[in-house]
Amino acid sequence: MKVSLIATVKDAAPHVRDFLDSIEAQTRAPDEVVIVDGGSTDGTVEALRERPWVTLLEEPGANIARGRNLAVAKASHDTIAVSDADCVLVPEWLELIVKPLERGADVAMGLYRPLATSFFEQLAAAVSIKDRQEIRPESYLPSARSVAFLRDAFDDAGGYPEWLEIGEDMYLNQRWRTRGARMRLAEGAVVLRRPRPDPASYWRQFTAYAEGDALAGMLPQRHAARFAAYGSLALALGSRSKTLKALVLAAGAAYASRPLRRAFRRVPEPSGRLASIVAVPAMMAFTDVAKMAGYLRGLARSRRTG
Repeated sequence: MKVSLIATVKDAAPHVRDFLDSIEAQTRAPDEVVIVDGGSTDGTVEALRERPWVTLLEEPGANIARGRNLAVAKASHDTIAVSDADCVLVPEWLELIVKPLERGADVAMGLYRPLATSFFEQLAAAVSIKDRQEIRPESYLPSARSVAFLRDAFDDAGGYPEWLEIGEDMYLNQRWRTRGARMRLAEGAVVLRRPRPDPASYWRQFTAYAEGDALAGMLPQRHAARFAAYGSLALALGSRSKTLKALVLAAGAAYASRPLRRAFRRVPEPSGRLASIVAVPAMMAFTDVAKMAGYLRGLARSRRTG
């Protein structure tokens, strides 16, 4: 089974060489690497040109979906592995991501772990990146940071939706699920992902994700539940009932329990783990507000364009 590894990139000069180095360190080398640059101006293209084994396509202005579709179209092989050029692949990633495909799957779902250095990044990772034991393969929707698929399955699902600026991988995942694609977890196929390094970029990321959900009609029940939960919280805090407040606090503690456990496992400093008791719930609230703001913005855009 010959494999084409594809990625898209724009202005990733601080990290793209780490990504390329991790490709060179793979225990199973890809048969080709196709990378689409969406108009970088920071030296990313020059870094890509340093590696003669990279097939580079330049498409200024292309969004992520357009770039990935171009890369798939350019790929010479019918087994496609996908990651992002600001990630780092563990050495066995490609070897393990293709194993489910070799066994008859249409889509191989890889995993990812945080590559976090600052306390803020550790908090962001605790809130947004699940541990392996939390993932249910039958409902998992893999990020395009760590996925592989057969070209027939990709074509059958219609490829990445170029009309969607962000969330295109989740849209394709849902197409695969509804069309009955054989999606199997690729154990050990891990990509290291960098969380956003500061509150402003983190806010932009999660508002954009939620806006994409609204534009694509994805996960409406999940977003409705979030609005309902925070509405209930506001009502409880305004109530005189101590019982109601106690119930809401208990529900909030249960909601924060998994991210708190992640932080306690991942944050190395004892002082950081102690600070996480307060910082993780605050980060969760910040994330949820970003998602609600983005979803409302997406709904407003849908009504204007619809």
